[in-house]
Amino acid sequence: MHLILANPRGFCAGVQMAVDVVAQTISLLPGEKIYVYHEIVHNKHVVGRFQQQGVEFVESLDDVPEGGILVFSAHGVSPQVREHARQRRLQTIDATCPLVTKVHSECIRYARQGYQILLIGHANHQEVVGTRGEAPDAVTVVESAEEVAHLNVRDESKLVYLTQTTLSTDDAGVIIAALKKRFPQMKEPPSSDICYATTNRQHAVRQIAPECDLVLVIGSKNSSNSVRLTEISQNVGTPARLIDDVSELDWSWFKGDETVMITAGASAPEDLVADLCRVLLERFGGDLEQREIFNEDVEFGLPISLKRMGKARGVDLDESRIRVGAPKVTKELYGAVALTVSAKS
Repeated sequence: MHLILANPRGFCAGVQMAVDVVAQTISLLPGEKIYVYHEIVHNKHVVGRFQQQGVEFVESLDDVPEGGILVFSAHGVSPQVREHARQRRLQTIDATCPLVTKVHSECIRYARQGYQILLIGHANHQEVVGTRGEAPDAVTVVESAEEVAHLNVRDESKLVYLTQTTLSTDDAGVIIAALKKRFPQMKEPPSSDICYATTNRQHAVRQIAPECDLVLVIGSKNSSNSVRLTEISQNVGTPARLIDDVSELDWSWFKGDETVMITAGASAPEDLVADLCRVLLERFGGDLEQREIFNEDVEFGLPISLKRMGKARGVDLDESRIRVGAPKVTKELYGAVALTVSAKS
């Protein structure tokens, strides 16, 4: 079997920042109960590991005791949620991805300018719920190109579209094209809202999948960007499977001499990828190639609320930056010596 390990894959800077926020909070507040509003990121292993450390994930702020410590997830929340937290005197730490915050800011700005905002995304996704909450009277969610013909707009000259950050660029492109065809005067954001990590991981699948027999994506079923990776692979003609970990492998998928691409959604830990590579090579033999498509060097600082909490306890977090680079692939962890092959994006 020939395994092609895509780089980039797995944790993006926003996810790494959010995960580190919870880990730092646990470290700063030993023995104190920590709550997180929704899953910190959409991965059952990340959530499960924090639950083992005593963190409680809640879907309602009423489940957090007054004055308790609450972390907002990477997907962002609405102003209404923030106000509810203030009313309950919760000590909040905001782990919202800065790229999601960018979309919130755009939503606020365009609403103040009198625009009707067409928000492309999944209506029930936590990110979309949070963004829509910034200007509920100005936002209309668009989930598919088929909906475009039936949209009711107030003024075609005062329209703008925004997108959920974790969408497939393929799917978003189809909807945007339909919107532009119907509303040629529609304004677009100054830069794409789909995040760099989502775009890069999708591009890697689009580039590598056609030379493979199968694509395996490590990620949870509720991870929008992970699901999109499987869809993009299928769009270019290669079967794809989304699995949380090696326990979900079905050996009937393999003959043993395939070329298999392995990648991971932006919220999937790298140790799960290593486990998958090692198990496949132990069973089928073969080799492992790490294919470099992009070298990501984005970094985010920790949120101010966490830095303040650290200072109050004598810990200086001001210089802490969260940076994600290419994982180091070793024979011991991945089951084979990695061969790095350059590839132009």
